[in-house]
Amino acid sequence: MSRRWSIFIITSAHFFLSQFYRTSNAVIAPQLVLDLSLDTEALGLMSASFFYAFALTQIPLTLFLDKVGARRVMTVLSLVGILGAFVFSWADSLSLGLVGRILLGVGMACNLMGTLKLVSDWFAPLIFATLSGVVFSIGTLGNIVATTPLVLLVEKVGWQRSFQFIAGINIVLTCVLYLIVRDKPEEITSGTAASMGVTSFHQALANLKLLLRQKDYWIISLSTFVRYGVFAAFQALWAGPYLIEVMGYSAVNAGNLIFLMNIGLLVGGPFWGVVSDRLFRNRKWLIITSLIVLSVITFAFSTILPTTRLMVSALLFFGFGFFTGAGLLMIPHIKDLMPNHMAGAAMTGINFFTMIGPAVFLHGLGILMQALYPHASRGPEAFNAAFLLSVSCLVGVAVLYLFTRDTTSESNS
Repeated sequence: MSRRWSIFIITSAHFFLSQFYRTSNAVIAPQLVLDLSLDTEALGLMSASFFYAFALTQIPLTLFLDKVGARRVMTVLSLVGILGAFVFSWADSLSLGLVGRILLGVGMACNLMGTLKLVSDWFAPLIFATLSGVVFSIGTLGNIVATTPLVLLVEKVGWQRSFQFIAGINIVLTCVLYLIVRDKPEEITSGTAASMGVTSFHQALANLKLLLRQKDYWIISLSTFVRYGVFAAFQALWAGPYLIEVMGYSAVNAGNLIFLMNIGLLVGGPFWGVVSDRLFRNRKWLIITSLIVLSVITFAFSTILPTTRLMVSALLFFGFGFFTGAGLLMIPHIKDLMPNHMAGAAMTGINFFTMIGPAVFLHGLGILMQALYPHASRGPEAFNAAFLLSVSCLVGVAVLYLFTRDTTSESNS
């Protein structure tokens, strides 16, 4: 196997673990409530702390990923994440649990952007969106493993030892990453080593300032903030209460529909990458189309009734994940618009907004429902209000996206 494919597999495995850690609290929530003496508010804070730490870490990453290189940054932060997994497994209170989840958020912060940076340096630009879709699908498998498989492992050894076991796997993968991964192919490294060595912090800061002056950067950032914020808030928390308490589905059927939503995302990521790279050679209009379809599906959630056939709900949930996958083209889109030496800063900057979105929507939708319907905060009217706010946000960013520049990976060299 060539080095570039070894790098792709190793770094994608790290993103798999990032996605696993991100969603793992959902299935161990009952144990956390009991063992750490948590109430609902504290449990929500602990879940959101990963996202906040992850997102805030993107800020220094925009400065150092291009300068220091993905290999060293991913290695160091992975060690922080491993420490976080162990600390979380030792937690017997909210405070120690928060420390563990925050360290995990920091430690996993570079696994996606580092992987995409390496893909951009080791593979041809014409297949970047396709490989990005594959990376995201591998990450979605991490979400899936954090459901039933994690439950089975926890039933056998407990949630503390489960996290210690996963941390052990993480240690092995981090060692392999450091030994095998290289930031650039040898022919590029030898020709550019001198220039890389003189890249200063001030130059990296100048690149960031230049990025922040780009209109396209802010539009794409806001769009991914809304797109993933709406999806992840529904996926990680609100889909369960909606399906069980509003739609009247059994826990098994609710779990199957959420699983189907993840499958839609798993299929949609590479599908839209191939469509973008091979068929339409376009990012902008595919993204706008997906945002419009997501708006329609989200609005449909506010109109369907408990008497709606299960097959209709299944199609809606699959479509919700599938068309969310098209939003992953926002990262190749910003990469296409920026010079190669700013690719890491641009993609990492976008990822900050991608990851802060779920935290804001998780809290924001809950606050909205509680404020509008304090005595029925998980009733049909409350969820309808949340869906309609989400629709408004999705339509808004779809309109804004019309003002981005249209380009393709073909034009990037």
